[in-house]
Amino acid sequence: MIYLNFDHLHKEFIDFHLSKRNGERKGRLLRGHNHAEKLLLQNVWMPLFGSLEHLHPEYEVYDWNRKSQFLDFAFLPPFGRFGIECDGFQSHVRDMDREGFSYALNRDTFLTGMGWRMIHFSFDDVQNRPEVCRMLLQLDIGPYLIRNKPAAPVMSEERDVLRLAWKLGKPIRPMDVSNYFKVNYRTARKWLHSLVEKAYLSPITRGGDVRYYELKEVPLEQLL
Repeated sequence: MIYLNFDHLHKEFIDFHLSKRNGERKGRLLRGHNHAEKLLLQNVWMPLFGSLEHLHPEYEVYDWNRKSQFLDFAFLPPFGRFGIECDGFQSHVRDMDREGFSYALNRDTFLTGMGWRMIHFSFDDVQNRPEVCRMLLQLDIGPYLIRNKPAAPVMSEERDVLRLAWKLGKPIRPMDVSNYFKVNYRTARKWLHSLVEKAYLSPITRGGDVRYYELKEVPLEQLL
């Protein structure tokens, strides 16, 4: 999916958050949100979720000593807290000393203990292999979206099929369901058809027959 108005959308996003901040929190957003962070939104986040809802750039957190730190992004839906970082090799690895390396690990461990789920991408992947980043982000956040989606109720086995579709990161086939869950082909098709009726999947036809099923691309706010 290509967003022809992404620059306009991005400017509105940053301007909105700037309007809500002052002092160092505002200064950090002005200084810290640069090309890498914008590229992560354009190449990875928007093609996957289609919305910037609940996403906060340069989000302030505190370590165990109450020392202020800023995450590149915090994703704060009603069902969890996700910290998302885009790390450049030079600034985050090559130029890091032993003390900085230890602190970075301890900070992530501390935030995990405080209920955050930390997700890291390299700038090289965001720029050159965004499909890998989208697959990993989908794998990490997707199950939380599925568990909290207010739509038609699904059976436990249908929920498992949705999770499998998220993990595959591509259209799912009845054969995939049959092989993964050790059920017959007819049962696999029944589950998939039910998910189509409940508006979770879209059928894809080849030669007049339905061969694949694709997770529907809906705005993020409709999944919450």
